[in-house]
Amino acid sequence: MDRIVYLNGEWLGETEAKVSVFDRGFLFADAIYEVTAVIDGKLIDYPGHAARLKRSLDAMDIPMPVDETELLALHKDLAKRNSLTEGLIYLQISRGSQDRDFVYPKDMRPTFTMFTQAKSVLGNAKWKTGLSLQTVPEGRWSQRQIKTVQLLYSSLKKTEAQREGFDDVLFVEDGSVTEASSANFHIVTKDGTVVTRDLSNALLHGITRGSILDLAKTAGLKAEERSFSVDEAMAASEAFITSATSFVTPVVSIDRTPIGNGAVGPITRQLLDLYINDRLAHGMPIASA
Repeated sequence: MDRIVYLNGEWLGETEAKVSVFDRGFLFADAIYEVTAVIDGKLIDYPGHAARLKRSLDAMDIPMPVDETELLALHKDLAKRNSLTEGLIYLQISRGSQDRDFVYPKDMRPTFTMFTQAKSVLGNAKWKTGLSLQTVPEGRWSQRQIKTVQLLYSSLKKTEAQREGFDDVLFVEDGSVTEASSANFHIVTKDGTVVTRDLSNALLHGITRGSILDLAKTAGLKAEERSFSVDEAMAASEAFITSATSFVTPVVSIDRTPIGNGAVGPITRQLLDLYINDRLAHGMPIASA
């Protein structure tokens, strides 16, 4: 059976859902998106994703199509209609449709779509083996704190890296690490300090990133937010990425140079366990109590 998707106020089978060829999301990548994980029938870190959605829309001057109450109801309803208990909920909001023109009018009607992806989020094999990353020059647009659908550079570079035997890429700008193709990047120094890039327009303000920093501090781990070089990353005892789709995933090598002993480190494993247990305990249930 087709998945049920949401499109501009309608529930449709995925083959019935149609978006105009004149939509600015299609023509100009003039759109933002969010992804929320679902595990054990619960929305994970939903308040953070909803807040970032509003920030991205405000930055792009795109009106929010629904209010906060309806947005949450749509997430729950979509999951129920597709019997989703583990996987992802993706939403995308574009500025809307008009005849192709670089200049857009005020008060356009946004195109709003949502769909589910059934996936074993907790069955991530890379949690045991870790990731190999390849450094590449940063080539994305400068406003990376906005979660737009402008993902072509990331897609091209990640595909090239995988064809060369790597799992993902690590973007480098002016000698400093920014992030991976679709995840924030972190290192653990030899004294056990968790270090991640400080927030700016150079990287996405990851929701999982923020949660991990909070959990690290609660667990008594030292954490720093600052820039760091590729050399410092390679000299770290551990490294990992964070995202809404992969939670905390270890990185075991950069440019085929092992990180630490080349295996999944204890602090990375600790943070992954802390995150999963905390989110299972405090996730937002989809079904009514």
